[in-house]
Amino acid sequence: MAAGPGQGVFHALRRVAGTLLANGETRLRLAVLELEEERARLLTLVLLAGASLLLFLLGVATLTALVIALFWDSYRLVAIGASAGVLLLASVTLALIAVRQARRHTLLKDTLGQLATDRELLEQKRDER
Repeated sequence: MAAGPGQGVFHALRRVAGTLLANGETRLRLAVLELEEERARLLTLVLLAGASLLLFLLGVATLTALVIALFWDSYRLVAIGASAGVLLLASVTLALIAVRQARRHTLLKDTLGQLATDRELLEQKRDER
């Protein structure tokens, strides 16, 4: 049976759809891989940060108690106020650093970059025609 013009177009459309589906699957697999890596990284980061925070709080509490005990007889209110001020200043500074770090990180950076590359290649092919 001879292939007519309609069958050639249908075959070409099936090939294009298959290519698009394969590219979409590749991009989806890349996104899933990045999300899994990000989840593992975040879990490790949370566990390390939690342990670090606990130890830091114990150290700060001990140091604060030491400072207050040293100045208990003469400057107890100044020692308490100064300790509280230093702790508040340190907490605000660390919070600002954490916010800056959170804004700097882009989720799915590689996937978004690959999609941008795909879009540029498609635009180049369209412009060549």
